Amino acid sequence: MSSSPDLADLARLRRVRDRIDREHAEPLNVEALARGVHMSAGHLSREFRRAYGESPYSYLMTRRIERAMALLRVGELSVTEVCFAVGCQSLGTFSTRFAELVGMPPSAYRDLAVTAAAGLPACVAKQVTRPIRNREAPVSESQLA
Repeated sequence: MSSSPDLADLARLRRVRDRIDREHAEPLNVEALARGVHMSAGHLSREFRRAYGESPYSYLMTRRIERAMALLRVGELSVTEVCFAVGCQSLGTFSTRFAELVGMPPSAYRDLAVTAAAGLPACVAKQVTRPIRNREAPVSESQLA
């Protein structure tokens, strides 16, 4: 068995990753993503993790959390509205994953980010508040300012 995905699999994995990036707010699951590239769900999950260091589901949730962070920085939507706007179906799962990636619950992030990111261009605020994949990363107020 090879230690890295073959070129055909890498092309399919890239299509999956691009689809997640484009359609993160749509109802996506590993089975549907796998069907779209003619792979089994298990094979897709194994190869995606080997190529990108995380599962397709984890990558999808990271994309959703990144978008949620942007919406919460604006401060116009409630946490529940943001949860559903980014494609999550469960407020509990959304809040748990948000806290794992960002280091605080979405409501605390919204309260802190609205004041700390005030005056920052959106592109700068997005970069300094980007979640860190594959490990928990507490966000301090200094990272938002």
